[in-house]
This record gives sequence, C-alpha cells and structure tokens, in this order.
Amino acid sequence: MTETKRIKAYGDALDDGAVQLSFTLPVDAGPLARAAALNLAVQMGLEHAEIAYMTPVSQGFSFFVVYGRCRHSVDLSRLQVAEAGLEEMDFFEINDYIKEHIGRKINVVAACTGTDAHTVGIDAIINMKGYKGEYGLERYPWINAWNMGSQVPNAALVAEAVRRKADAILVSQVVTQRDIHIPNLTELVEMLEAEGIRHKVVLVAGGPRISHQLAVELGYDAGFGPGTTPRQVASFIVREMVQRKLGN
Repeated sequence: MTETKRIKAYGDALDDGAVQLSFTLPVDAGPLARAAALNLAVQMGLEHAEIAYMTPVSQGFSFFVVYGRCRHSVDLSRLQVAEAGLEEMDFFEINDYIKEHIGRKINVVAACTGTDAHTVGIDAIINMKGYKGEYGLERYPWINAWNMGSQVPNAALVAEAVRRKADAILVSQVVTQRDIHIPNLTELVEMLEAEGIRHKVVLVAGGPRISHQLAVELGYDAGFGPGTTPRQVASFIVREMVQRKLGN
C-alpha cells in the first residue's frame, strides 16, 4: 500500500500554507478594486488574505499581489507525472556521444513560431552564450545549430528544416494567451507530416506552459518547461536519434 505523503505550501514554517498570487481585475485601482481583489482571494479559499500591492495597469484595469494561507494540501503519493526519459550528459559527453554513435555533425533548426516574439527561451538553448553557465548548442563542435529567431511562420520553419537537412527541430512558445500555442504547435506537426519528414526528425517544444505530456499529445517527441538547459535538450536529441536510428 502506497504511503500517503501530504504537503502544503511553505512560507515561514512547515505546513503554514502561505502563498502569494497575482492577478488583474478590470476595474480602476482604488478602494473598490482593493475590496474586489480581497473578496476574490477569500472566495479562492485563502485565509488571512491581504492585498500586498495594487497598481493601475491602464484605464479601467488594476494589478494586485495578494498574500494569504491556503488550507488545501497535496498528496504526492497519488500524483502521476509524465516526463521525457532523460539521461543527462555534459558538454563533452554529448560531443563524444555524437562522434561515437552518429559519426557526423547533427543539424538542429530552432525558432519561435507564429506571432511569438519572445526569444529568451530559444536563445538560451541555441546561442553560443548559453544559459546558467552552460554553452548553447551553437558552441558544440558536433552540432550545427541555426536559430531563426521570432515570429517565424511554420511553413518557413519546415522549409528551413528541409534545406538544412535537420535532424531535430526545436520550437519555443512563450505567447500562450487563449491557448494560441495549441493550434500553432499542431499545425507544425501537420506540415511536417504532409512534407513526409515528421518521422525523420526529433521534434521538441518548449515554453512556460509546455509540459512533456502536452507535447507528446500534440505529436512531439518531448516537451521542456522553464529552467531547461542546453545540455538537457542536447542529451535528449542525440539519445533519441540513436534510439530511432536517425541520421545513419
């Protein structure tokens, strides 16, 4: 029998349930807006709720930061989490792995697609400077990496992948309002299938609201969220290529 392991949010003391949340209300900042925000926090179930910060966003809108204590807990023993199977390697191990198991440089094409103009995530993975002290894929001697930048149409990304004979395609989606990332990510898969190359590439999506489970459901090989490092992505790509015998 699985042992129950319940946890609550942690603030100053274990199990105190302390949380911080922020939101915007469509009302001018002022006493009425403050009362509305506090009432909403109480309806959310927060105890001892207080408005820590209120500021006007624009005419008719105000932004709030609220503190409170959440009475709910989570049973870790009942959670099921889908993650990409990942055996991480470091910079040198990845290059040695490519040299030994693939025998040539691999080609990686990356972009922020659709209307997305936020390149911070894809830059962190691809650009030479990298992220968190790690080199980006452009620095790997056994990887050819091309960063197409922002607001790239899916058709242009597919065309570039064909031209570069891509082994892997990386897509970053930061703009997700109204779930716009879902149809955009789906369209890319459909285009790759229509081009007849979906099975020939490792397809990876990343972004704040991208989970591995969501990515797989949409037809991708893996999904990575915030904080992902270049070597995590590179480790997945090269192991996936070898497992599927791609690029030989």
